[in-house]
Amino acid sequence: MPTAQTVYLGDLRTQATHLQSGTQILTDAPTDNHGRGEAFSPTDLVATALGSCMMTIMGIVARRDGIDLRGSSMDITKVMSAEAPRRIAKVEVKLNMLTDTELSDADRAKLERAAHTCPVALSLHPDIEQVITFEWLVGAV
Repeated sequence: MPTAQTVYLGDLRTQATHLQSGTQILTDAPTDNHGRGEAFSPTDLVATALGSCMMTIMGIVARRDGIDLRGSSMDITKVMSAEAPRRIAKVEVKLNMLTDTELSDADRAKLERAAHTCPVALSLHPDIEQVITFEWLVGAV
């Protein structure tokens, strides 16, 4: 069974529907590539998928180990290559990890390893530089 169905709406816009849930995503070409930039571009989704995958896999490990990561966030920056062909050159993910108690070095290392080995990180072409940083914060969740 297909995962998604995508329809080209014209004017460099697509609408993708996740078939299991019915959730929809619009994409637009970015303004630096003839588009309106009114929604995620396809390459924005690739970069965002990396961060979301990292946080999801960390969440699985954290839940298993009784660690609460609610309130954690990330900043994701996609950098396109200046040279042809047009492609993603680098994705920077800064993870702001919020926990309610101080984690041990071993727990932080386990969670960071989970992020670095998420399926999207392992699936991206090795020419795409992945710059991943973690900031561990203790606060109310």
